[in-house]
Amino acid sequence: MPSRRRPFVLPVALCVAVLGACALGAGENDSARKGFEPVATTHLHNVHRVASDLVSGSAPDGDGAFEELKRLGIKSIISVDGARPDVERARRFGMRYVHLPIGYDDVTPQEGRAIAKAIDELEGPVYVHCHHGKHRSAAAVAVACVMNGRLKPEQAESVLYTFGTGENYKGLWASARDARRVDANELRSLKVEFVETAKVPPMADAMVSIDHAWEHLKQAEKAGWRAPAEHPDLDPPHEALQLMEHFRELGRTTEVAARPADFRHKLAESEAAANRLHELLAKQSNAGRPDVPPAEVGDAMKTLSNGCASCHRQYRD
Repeated sequence: MPSRRRPFVLPVALCVAVLGACALGAGENDSARKGFEPVATTHLHNVHRVASDLVSGSAPDGDGAFEELKRLGIKSIISVDGARPDVERARRFGMRYVHLPIGYDDVTPQEGRAIAKAIDELEGPVYVHCHHGKHRSAAAVAVACVMNGRLKPEQAESVLYTFGTGENYKGLWASARDARRVDANELRSLKVEFVETAKVPPMADAMVSIDHAWEHLKQAEKAGWRAPAEHPDLDPPHEALQLMEHFRELGRTTEVAARPADFRHKLAESEAAANRLHELLAKQSNAGRPDVPPAEVGDAMKTLSNGCASCHRQYRD
């Protein structure tokens, strides 16, 4: 899956992290080095408590997830994900959303400072998230906590280890390692507008849609290429078709036209692979029986996965 060079605003997730780290004393810093306390949840995933007033994890989806956040006492939610936050639902549950999306390549100093400032100013407890709660939000939390003095620089990587950040996200790891404390006066004087929904560049927006379709396909794959029990309305052939269309529309943007020829070639290959998967799944679903050998469908899925990984390594990670 092709990717974007993160042209985003500053990540709020770090803000949250900063808050949590604030509560860490000398002894608590030792425990932070070993990892953060996991929080048992049903609708949220990979949730850990960084401090009494700071929790981080996956994006909340649906009433069940927001009810869990409410039970945790969350007052402010910081999203560093590119997807549009569910602002209306958050309001309904009495929470404020702040959108500071970042990319997969790194956490810039400007983004880190904005997150750190947000941590100081937003009402807590705060919940920081990206999509899966593993990569971007973990890096954002680590960088912000160091900048705000909640964590020592040598503790930053422990956050990424705790949340399971992929080793291939080298820029995120480098940002955590390189983070240093920022003068408190500099953070206080920093001008940052905390908005509910940040403007996201076309490519970043397309990548969010592609990621969602891909997640749905992986769920269908685990369910034997049928609608998963937890998503009975999910139609595998339709998801593959949507994935193909997202790749196609992305290829028509001026952003992609300005990219290297190799990037455009990889994008075209991904579109073709998604189309092949759609054809196989549509054929398989005819008459409600598997007309296509499972291996053939699996091979198409593997081709898509390998293409995404290759593009990410070269243009995102």
